[in-house]
Amino acid sequence: MPIPPEAFVLPPHRDGTLQQAIRRMVIDGILSGRFRPGDRLPSSRGLADHLGIARITVTLAYAELVAQDYLAARGRSGYFVSDSAPRPSEVPAGDLPEVTVDFDTLTGRRFSRAEGVDRPADWRRYPYPFIYGQADPALFDHHNWRLCALKALGRADFETLTSDHYEEDDPLLIEYILRNILPRRGIAARPEEVLLTMGAQNAIWLTAQVLLTRDRRAVLENPCYPGLRRILGQTAAETLTVDVDGDGLPPDLLPKWIDVVFLTASHHCPTNATLPLERRMALLDKAGRENFLIVEDDYEFEMSFLKPASPSLKSLDREGRVIHVGSFSKSIFPGLRLGYLVGPAAFIREARGLRATVLRHPPGHVQRTAAYFLSLGHYDALINRMKQAYRRRRTVMDEAIAAQGLTVAGQGGFGGSSFWMEAPAGVDTEVLAADLRAEGVLIEPGRAFYAPGTAPSNRYRLAYSSIAPGRIPDGVALIARAIEKA
Repeated sequence: MPIPPEAFVLPPHRDGTLQQAIRRMVIDGILSGRFRPGDRLPSSRGLADHLGIARITVTLAYAELVAQDYLAARGRSGYFVSDSAPRPSEVPAGDLPEVTVDFDTLTGRRFSRAEGVDRPADWRRYPYPFIYGQADPALFDHHNWRLCALKALGRADFETLTSDHYEEDDPLLIEYILRNILPRRGIAARPEEVLLTMGAQNAIWLTAQVLLTRDRRAVLENPCYPGLRRILGQTAAETLTVDVDGDGLPPDLLPKWIDVVFLTASHHCPTNATLPLERRMALLDKAGRENFLIVEDDYEFEMSFLKPASPSLKSLDREGRVIHVGSFSKSIFPGLRLGYLVGPAAFIREARGLRATVLRHPPGHVQRTAAYFLSLGHYDALINRMKQAYRRRRTVMDEAIAAQGLTVAGQGGFGGSSFWMEAPAGVDTEVLAADLRAEGVLIEPGRAFYAPGTAPSNRYRLAYSSIAPGRIPDGVALIARAIEKA
């Protein structure tokens, strides 16, 4: 049976090329059962005229479908649905069940109840997105990332791409981390002391699960990264908080009889404070005397563009008490979800064993693509470009904040990608954020960063990683006006 050209309609909003759209329409028709084996497709000329596109586009799409065995070419007769094309499922789809189980009671909502920073999925459509952690397409090296991905798909890397490496990681990426990334932080390590993870959050989760049990005590900063508090809440360990000041975590305020301290020493989240060398040494000395471990999330160390980055705690550690967490998710792009753990071999062995119960290793193609991107110099070029761009944006934001009379609560002296702000007393920044969203401005209220019951209502974060410099002054002016009204 011939399939009429009218059976094909290009969607008004589509992803990919016209060729991809045509292939998708044909494949959807076959898999849904509308197009059956032996049905004849419209001629390339007829379909091109109907869709208003070039004939060569249809011809190339048909040729690709023939190569994939969805279509068969029969000389001068045209293109037909292949007899060996995938068939639609013969099992009919049932009706959606009426769920009668009370899963809220059954699960206790142990994992979904926790608060986080509210960021809309469509943040790009807002003209003034002062939100943290998103990639700026104007800075990212799409071309070379694509070339590295294609290289990783080549025959030379076929085994790395397709094999199950069980619990092992890509040796090329591990070697680059050992020889290039860790030395920048003053860290020397062996391959058995490094484990790849699905980003820093996964690394922290693995660490907490390995180190913490019901009878152990953990300390975290207040305020801190909200995800850390959720992770520690799942361990059943006792969790204590220590308020940070302008220099980060004060070691002399740590309570007695603790087992693990979690902190962001390079750029405290969210205040951007950098732990001074004196405090780093005091913390390590106290850890040795009182026998506790330190988990160092090396958050944003790459973005130290105002001053050189401080030495990592791991580089100063002489007793194997520091577990180091690093990530490429912020420096390359967040969707990469690739991080790493560095620690004593015995700890990494346990973390690797735990990782294997959830996932054996991050996807091989992602690892090998990242390895090429790093080893071919594209990563260093990207970091340099980001530093220059962030320096410019920070200057623009600094001037706009001063011009509007806003108050910086924690600016940090090494760089980073955000400002920690303080509104006047009595201003609720959650209400402020809702009002500003209606004006196209996104800010991050501060309450989610604090331990329950300790949050001042007037803190908020302004990030400059996701907003063009030219929009910063107008966005800050809108924030100032909204605060004045509040």
